[in-house]
Amino acid sequence: MSTYEDYKGQEPAWCPGCGNFSILKTLKNALVDLDIEPHQFTIVSGIGQGAKLPHYTKCNTFNGLHGRTLPVATGLKLVNSDMLVFAIGGDGDCYGEGGNHLIHAIRRNANVTLFVHNNQIYALTKGQASPTTEKDTVTKTQPFGDLSSQFNPLALAISQNCGFVARAFAGGPELPFLQEIMKEAINHKGFALVDILQNCITFNKVNTFHWYKERVYRLEDDYDPTDRVEAFKRSLEWGDNIPTGIFYRNDRAPFEKSFPIILEEPLMRQRFSMSETLDEMSEFY
Repeated sequence: MSTYEDYKGQEPAWCPGCGNFSILKTLKNALVDLDIEPHQFTIVSGIGQGAKLPHYTKCNTFNGLHGRTLPVATGLKLVNSDMLVFAIGGDGDCYGEGGNHLIHAIRRNANVTLFVHNNQIYALTKGQASPTTEKDTVTKTQPFGDLSSQFNPLALAISQNCGFVARAFAGGPELPFLQEIMKEAINHKGFALVDILQNCITFNKVNTFHWYKERVYRLEDDYDPTDRVEAFKRSLEWGDNIPTGIFYRNDRAPFEKSFPIILEEPLMRQRFSMSETLDEMSEFY
């Protein structure tokens, strides 16, 4: 049986009061609940404050380029389909530089769980507007306010029939709820997106902990996450009231099931001979 201490990595270098601490703690608690050992999962991350999370966790880790988390995670899952694969990144990393990859990860539906640390700002690079920064917000590089419309990751994901779409808030009493959503996402067979609202105490003075606390609420107990049309409608709700919970889920077959060669045994365990492969290829030339 795994324990919280089993996942202890390096000491975090985040700012005191950052919402990343809550996400890290909650993910580890979810792994304990699911009894997943450190060697049984891999965390793939790109660049950013949120992307530092695997350094602070004992696990298999791959740090890639900014915005390129999901191609690596997908490839890893195809090569070793027995491995649990998590992708971690911030709103800039996943929705900005990685926006194109997010669209195709949703389309392919590989069995990868994406946890996005959404603080609505670029924190590692010191406070520029990110795709989820609200329009007209003044930042270091937008002194007259952000001129771009705010990106809605949930609406995009649901419109493209993403396998699992959820939102949670990494704050105080909401952490047990976030923990349950994380567990549901990890257990889902297919691509799962969990957008996690969090505060950036240093560079985002607008969307503070208290700002979120005054607005977030949970979807109703009788809400049906299989109703795609209703899920899309609720994903558009933002402002004075911000819903959290599992917005949408479906049972689309994971991408790995499309490859007969890996259905019985992961590719990494299959016998491979370069000479035999070259001989087989020579028949086509």
